[in-house]
This record gives sequence, structure tokens and C-alpha cells, in this order.
Amino acid sequence: MDDVPWFDVADPGFSITSAEVHEAREKSWYARTGYGLAVLRHAEMEALLKHPLLRQGSVAWPAHHGVTEGPLADWWASWILNKEGEEHRRLRRLMNPAFSARLTTALLPRFRALATELTDTFAGSGSCEFVSDFAEPYAARVITVLLGLPESEWPGIARASAVLGLALGVTVRQDLDRIERALATLHAYVDELIADRRRRERDDFVSQLVRVSRDSDRLGGDELRDGLVLLVFGGFDTTRNQLGLALQTFLHHPDQWRLLAERPELGARAVEEVMRVNPTVRWVTREALEDFTFRGLDISAGTTIHLWNESAGTDPRVHGPYSFDITAEREPHFGFGGGVHHCLGHFVARGDMAEALPVLARRLRDPVVAEGAEWLPDSGNTGPVRLPLTFTPTT
Repeated sequence: MDDVPWFDVADPGFSITSAEVHEAREKSWYARTGYGLAVLRHAEMEALLKHPLLRQGSVAWPAHHGVTEGPLADWWASWILNKEGEEHRRLRRLMNPAFSARLTTALLPRFRALATELTDTFAGSGSCEFVSDFAEPYAARVITVLLGLPESEWPGIARASAVLGLALGVTVRQDLDRIERALATLHAYVDELIADRRRRERDDFVSQLVRVSRDSDRLGGDELRDGLVLLVFGGFDTTRNQLGLALQTFLHHPDQWRLLAERPELGARAVEEVMRVNPTVRWVTREALEDFTFRGLDISAGTTIHLWNESAGTDPRVHGPYSFDITAEREPHFGFGGGVHHCLGHFVARGDMAEALPVLARRLRDPVVAEGAEWLPDSGNTGPVRLPLTFTPTT
């Protein structure tokens, strides 16, 4: 088709949530990019997430940028996210119990207390730098709670994880040296954590995985190590970014912010609505295993397909004209992926954000963005680097 849209998504100035993309969605269900195909509509994304001739495609992301060997390439290939078939099912079966809804529910009061503690430090001043004052320490301390670590360890986790997060963006090649140094830091941190739990098991998440590794030849030591690094990094990076994006979204919808302050029980619904319209994971990646035809389009084996979350989440064919309403019933969003690769940690991510957002809404009244906001590129994974806010002080 000669009229199929084309986007230069590798350009750091490109916005995956732009009006240009939304206009393209009305012309075609897909676009072409320098990486392959981009899927713009909800129905096609839902179908392709579960298509039997597609595999998880993120495994090729470093290679797209010329990173084919070395520590980052090796760690990236180890991800459960990038495994398929029986190997993926094996790892998922072994790790699933540690990510249960029961575990998350038990931690919710601690998450709420943590959100309150952090907000108390700046709510009376009328201003904050949201990333460094809340989103970053909250996300990192949630990880320490989950892993049974002293919460004082959070700054080191945050620094290394923030740098490692650059691997998910379009500047990965330029940032490779910094990324691999951060990866080495997290590997050393996790090695020490595993060694401690092997000496003194506890009733916690890491001990459960260490027991699986010890009692079964089905979970190797390297798999445990690499999996825990992925947990630390992924849990920090996505929560920090998504909280910043939540504030950005609510700033455009102050009536919904006030409603959340009045009705904190809407915290879980607020998380779903934010992730529908403003997800940190801007695309989900798949790769064609063999040639096939979909919706009249011939797709060759090896083609990378990016499923664009925000474009699908705001598709008027499913959701009607754009709106943001934390009381609305919606079709499921794709912020945690889908199919067999649905995010293992979604209960924790949903739970910690659902506790944090109502606390923030009660304490940060009438927030506005102050001068100096800075954002990651609006593709891959995104979020604020700096988000200074002013608001009406509260006690």
C-alpha cells in the first residue's frame, strides 16, 4: 500500500503519542518504521498479542542498535520475557508463586505507609521535584520491601536501575558503557543477596526463589541471578516512570485528581485508566516466526512488530472519543503486555501504584508543573527525568 504511514521512531524527537500518530491510525491499522511494523489499533493489537506465529520480539532490541555481544547482550538474552516454548513455561511455573496476589495484598499497608511517609516530607512546602522526592525513592523502597532488604539500601538500587533503564530507549548504543557499569553493580548486589539467603533463609520472596534453585535442577544459579536483576530493574524503572506519567495525566484532568482525593477506593481504577492512556511501556514487541498474512498484509519471517500501547488504548473504535475517567468501565489495556508473556509482576505494580496515587491526590492539591521538567524520549519506555511541581500546601 503506497499510503501506509511511515515513522522514524529512532529519532529521539519522535513522539509515539502525537496527533500525527493518531491521524495515521484513522488511515491504516499499521504503519511502517525503521524497525519493521507498528500496529496502531486496539483490535489488531489484541489479536497479534496472542498470534501463534509471533514470538516475543524484545530479544532483538540490542541487536537493532548494534549491541550483539557483551554483558548487556548476554543479560538481555537471559530474560524470561525473551524465552519461548517449554523454557519459558518452566521459568514461569517456578517464579509464579513468588509473584502471587496473596503476597502483594499482604504488602499493601506497607506501601500505603511508605507513600504517606514520603509525601509528609514535602506536602507542607507547596513544591517538590516529583521524581527525586517521591517516584524514585518510592519505587526503589518498594523493591527493598519486596526483597526483604533494609530500606536504607534504596539509593544504590535507584541509581543503577535508572541508568540500566536507558537500555530500553532509542539511545541504548550511545549509553552502552554507562548501562553495562550499572548492570555490573546490580549483579554484584544480587550475588550478595542470594549468598545471604543461602546462609540464612527467611520467609520472603528471595528465599522462596533460592529454595527453588537449591531443591530443583530446573532453576539454575545464573537464571536466579539474572531473574532477580530483572526484577530489581524492571520493578523500579516501570513504577517510577508510570507514577510520573500518572501525575502528568492527572494534571490535564484536575477534576479526576480531586475525585481520587475524595474517593481513595478508586486507586486501582485510576492505575488502569492512566496505563490505558499514558503507559510507560509505549510498545510491546513481537517477531514473526514464519511468513504469514494478517488482515491482508503479508508479513515475512523475522519482521519486528511493535504494538503501540497508547494508540491502541485510545482507539476510538473501542473506547469512543478520548476521555479520562477513573470511574469508567473499560476494555482491558495492554500496559502489562498480553498472552503468555503477560507481566509476572503486575500484581505488585498495580498494588503499589494503587496505594500511592490516592495519598498523593489528598496531599498535592491543585498541582501544576513548574519550570525545568525534563522527559525521556517518547518511544520505547518513557517517563520524566525531572518533574518539578507546585501545589497548595497541606498538613
